[in-house]
Amino acid sequence: MSSLRNAVHRRAHKERAQPKERKRFGLLEKHKDYVVRAKAFHKKEDYLQKLKEKAAFRNPDEFYFKMINSKTVNGVHKQTSEANQYTQEELMLMKSQDIGYILQKLQSEKKKLEKLTATLHSLDSQPSNKHVYYAEDREDAKRILLETKSAGGTQAFEDLPDKIKRRTASSYREVEARRNRVQQLEKVYNEMALKQELQKKGKKRKLREDEIVCPTSRPVYKWRTERKR
Repeated sequence: MSSLRNAVHRRAHKERAQPKERKRFGLLEKHKDYVVRAKAFHKKEDYLQKLKEKAAFRNPDEFYFKMINSKTVNGVHKQTSEANQYTQEELMLMKSQDIGYILQKLQSEKKKLEKLTATLHSLDSQPSNKHVYYAEDREDAKRILLETKSAGGTQAFEDLPDKIKRRTASSYREVEARRNRVQQLEKVYNEMALKQELQKKGKKRKLREDEIVCPTSRPVYKWRTERKR
């Protein structure tokens, strides 16, 4: 039936184009375009109507803090800046708490790293055996070799099962990842500690490159010596 339906000639209905005398107005709006535009218009109209009703029934005694903590600038609603609402002592306290959290994480990572490295054994590094055995013939040499292997008690890494090899390799990768994390945490902790020290009272200055004894990429500061009471 589908083949017969397609065989019958049917009239092709084409959408009407924009007349030549109205080409300056652009493309002629189709019905589907009108539906989308009408829905968007009515949606905005309903939203404005709800806002008008909400404003009409508003409680005149209503108050909330954003009425005084925000303002309109060039038609854009903006909140007042909260950058200067804390004192210098409060800022120092918050930064000291952040440094304490970083220090706690650093110590935790170091403990985990020490515990993990203590449980691992270097299976591929066998102890050096300098003892020399003398055999009279091949049979004696084979016997001595078997006795030394059984007496050593250490198994070569190549002789281990594949499952243990994969676990060992995964453990070493975890050790390397934790070492990198410890280095990153130490770097962050040093930077935060330096910023905290720079905010404290006391005269200080940044040393020039020729004044630094040990060359480093990080800035070096020197504080003026003060007498402690």
